Amino acid sequence: MKQILKYSFFALSLASLWGCKKDVYPGGVPSVYISIFDIRPLYKGTEVTLTKEMMGGGDSIACMVVTDHSGGNMPAGLVAVQDARRLSKVRGISIELGTAATKYTTGDSLVINVVGGTLKRANGILEIAGLSETNIRKVSSGNKLPLNRATNAQILANPDNYESALTVIVKGGFDPLPAPGETLSGDKNLNDGFANINLHTEATASFANTPAPVMANFYGIVFGSDGKTQKPNFRIRTGNDIQVLSSEVKVAPVVITGFFADPVDDPDPRKEGNYEYIQLKATKDIDFSQTPFALVTTNNAGASTPVGNPTGGWTTGGLRTYKFNLSSGTVKKGGYFYVGGTAKLINGDKSTDISAANWIRTYDYYNLSGEGFGGKTTNLLANSGNASGIAVFADSAVKATSEPVDVIFIATGGTIYSAGPPEVGYRVTNTDFYDLKDPLSLKTQLYYRAGSNTLALPYSTQKNAFQMLGGTYDPNLGRWTQARAAVNVPLTAKSTIDQIETGGTVVK
Repeated sequence: MKQILKYSFFALSLASLWGCKKDVYPGGVPSVYISIFDIRPLYKGTEVTLTKEMMGGGDSIACMVVTDHSGGNMPAGLVAVQDARRLSKVRGISIELGTAATKYTTGDSLVINVVGGTLKRANGILEIAGLSETNIRKVSSGNKLPLNRATNAQILANPDNYESALTVIVKGGFDPLPAPGETLSGDKNLNDGFANINLHTEATASFANTPAPVMANFYGIVFGSDGKTQKPNFRIRTGNDIQVLSSEVKVAPVVITGFFADPVDDPDPRKEGNYEYIQLKATKDIDFSQTPFALVTTNNAGASTPVGNPTGGWTTGGLRTYKFNLSSGTVKKGGYFYVGGTAKLINGDKSTDISAANWIRTYDYYNLSGEGFGGKTTNLLANSGNASGIAVFADSAVKATSEPVDVIFIATGGTIYSAGPPEVGYRVTNTDFYDLKDPLSLKTQLYYRAGSNTLALPYSTQKNAFQMLGGTYDPNLGRWTQARAAVNVPLTAKSTIDQIETGGTVVK
């Protein structure tokens, strides 16, 4: 009873302090700032005049300019600005200012009162029109903008998320490859290994006559998408927005297209361990007797020896790496071929015979040491979730410093890299997954798990499944125009070769 009386007195005290007037306690005060993230959805297909009420009491955007009209490649009269006030998500919008747009440039910090402005789409671009310089207060200049990296596939899937914001497209190249002397002027398909987007360069732009690079990072702005029928285009601001990565087309003669790491075991231990195989495709005609290659697998399961970091890289040997020499047989451009154990069966014990496939090399890895290094083993690739990998070398003499022509890793576990000194690990090359130089910082990174080389195929726990690596490789461009992705193809004892050769990697 005493407790009840105490709480009743407390409530009456509060009532006497606040009284009955609703205006005594002011409550929350709305911010004068509204994020671009919240402004963009206010446009629903028709022009709308912005008011404080519809903007939740806000009247201004605090933003950074991303356009630079000095290069002559920005849409006339527009200042593109961005912020990240809501959920730390970068969003952009264009402000229509007519000839005054040229007064503002990248890195300017602005506060723009947008009340009374008209939110609309013009030429596919969402913009706020009806404002003037009197609506704008410049806070500072020369500010550094955050990097907003995106793939072309992400931009095309959600153009509204990137429109009018500064974006970097990494490892971009042109499809088709520019002819010698061809310049940036006009419209070109820019491919980044995920999709094509239109790169637009005005004929009057200061850099229009710049030779089109083979591969580069492109810093620019997405414009011109109505979110329905009109596709976005990408524009760089000045010649400095191109960071050239390569001026040379380097073609991988062989690419890895799939692997079978967990087949049905034979109950006879004398036959165990010869059912694993790797599927590959040639990007040109190859006679292996004239141009020998090597294929090396790595298994970094916990029981694999020698333990510790692979000081010999791909040549570490023991139960860590195993080498096959490819020195006989032929394959045509676009043709599949196989390397693996002696069984030549699609799914281990008592399954379909696929010996009619193009087996460039079969070898008894269960009973014999590798051809140059590697101890006899029951598993070429780990089935533990630790990292395993496959590398192809355009030479039968593989050294710790040898650079493969293609390489892929599955999973990330195990002791596989040390920054040193000395730096040790498994060498990579430029592929859809890996880069010899970090695409943004340009720092050298020669090994898997070094720098940005952290991508790996997911480890599959599905037994008796072939890992098909779907993607598109264009030897004319010397690059993957569609990055590989693993697809589980479940196999039975009666599965046929067409199940693992249909729908996989395309070589143009």
